[in-house]
Amino acid sequence: MSIPTTMRALRQMSLHGPQDMQLITDAPVPVPGPGEVLIRVAAAGVNYRDVSQTRGASGNNPRPPYLAGFEAAGEVVAAGEGVTGIGPGARVIGIGYGAFAEYMTMPAAAAVPVPAGWTAEQALGLTVSWPTALAALKPLGGIAAGQTVLIHAAAGGTGQVAVRLAKHYGATVIAAASAGKHEIVRALGADHVVDSRAGDLAAEVSRLTGGAGVDLVLASVGGLGFHASLVAAKPVTGRVVVFGAAGGDAALTNWELVYEYQVHIIGLNIGTLIRAAPQVFGEVMTELFALIAAGVITPGQPTGYALADGPKALAELESRATVGKLALLP
Repeated sequence: MSIPTTMRALRQMSLHGPQDMQLITDAPVPVPGPGEVLIRVAAAGVNYRDVSQTRGASGNNPRPPYLAGFEAAGEVVAAGEGVTGIGPGARVIGIGYGAFAEYMTMPAAAAVPVPAGWTAEQALGLTVSWPTALAALKPLGGIAAGQTVLIHAAAGGTGQVAVRLAKHYGATVIAAASAGKHEIVRALGADHVVDSRAGDLAAEVSRLTGGAGVDLVLASVGGLGFHASLVAAKPVTGRVVVFGAAGGDAALTNWELVYEYQVHIIGLNIGTLIRAAPQVFGEVMTELFALIAAGVITPGQPTGYALADGPKALAELESRATVGKLALLP
């Protein structure tokens, strides 16, 4: 199989936002190192972390100029030293560096097979959005049948998966989304839908729960939404799993935890979970593939953009103008 020496890719030139992302045509095709595979990218996933990186607001932010993107699915075209069990022709999805390109490398050990019958585009989210939602609900959030969960950004890529999974596990779902996205979330099975941009969210949750609050909050929006999450959770037993800060940072003091918000706060970063707790991540992925086999999780239907339109896709995601998963197609 012939592999070119250069490729098309999106390069981020500054930390001033997606508008400074440029399409280049002469990026070197990466060479897989020990334990890595090189894939020909068929579809790259767009995540809010990509937006955060363009503004220098994510952990371990790359220094510009850098090739953008970290999630992609495609066909393995080469393998580095020490790679066994996976070779050219395999269809996989995984995470690495420089996914917004025609080729990228990723660790072979973390490359996940694209489910049979699925396209690469349909598999986007399998190593980011879906395990994040599942980890937040089960091993970290401890959701159980009969409990109530509040899901922020419920119309987004991770939010939609979380709504479907929470209903599968027997929970009552309160989904927060902007007004124009309510019908989408209702169609996923949410029991109640609240406007994430209007009124007092915590007060509305209190009304819906008869003043009891919710057992679990999936908090991905940060800012004022984080404090609304703390108020909405049940005192003492309520859990708030934090895995995003799209609305900005939010401060919390130990005094507030003692005297105002007596709740469990759990931070989640899927990359850290993979590195620091591989057994837990393995359990999450085992359950995920069991849910796929059972038909609970079905192929995704992301909104596709041409690779050159990557800056537009990120800008629309940042402004909350999008619904569900987004994909760049080289």
